Amino acid sequence: MIPAEQSRRAAEICALAPVVPVLVIDRIEDAAPLARALVAGGLPALEVTLRTPAALDAIREMAEVPGGMVGAGTLLTPADVKAAKAAGARFGVSPGATDRLLAACEDEGLPLLPGAATATEVMALLEKGYTVQKFFPAEASGGAKALASIGAPIPQVRFCPTGGIGPKNVADYLGLPNVLCVGGSWVAPKDLVAAGDWAAIEALARAASALPR
Repeated sequence: MIPAEQSRRAAEICALAPVVPVLVIDRIEDAAPLARALVAGGLPALEVTLRTPAALDAIREMAEVPGGMVGAGTLLTPADVKAAKAAGARFGVSPGATDRLLAACEDEGLPLLPGAATATEVMALLEKGYTVQKFFPAEASGGAKALASIGAPIPQVRFCPTGGIGPKNVADYLGLPNVLCVGGSWVAPKDLVAAGDWAAIEALARAASALPR
């Protein structure tokens, strides 16, 4: 899959909802009910970060949930890409971008949101054909003001900013013309997941899905 096609597919995924939940899953038994709650609340694109031993099994479980589109986050190596695709991931997200990682996603046909934090990184990915990128870590890299500044000279790139985004600042990002959606973990707080309070998580998802952009 060539970069231009990857970005086209990534844009379609970002268009599904204003927020892509960023999920760290510790218990495999939480995966399916969590996915059902988020999808029911209007957030179908789900990013499962490869940060726990349960992550790949969680992707397998979530891939079976009707209406959902599960992806793998924290892709760092070609091995991560292969494992995520085999588990059922339909898109990938990376904190940065290396030539080997990009090539692996292209070879596997896995749409990717490659990470960038500076104008130089954004330009390097654009040069390769990636017009949809992840701005990470968003708040630590200057927040919405920094992303607006990048967008002025590089308007052909659109973003899914992630990192430090929550209810208090999400509107600042979604109001930018170069933002398609945001990634956030606030819609699935660890305490609610641990308690199995799927109704509360569905309510958070519903509120997030109604955010203007």
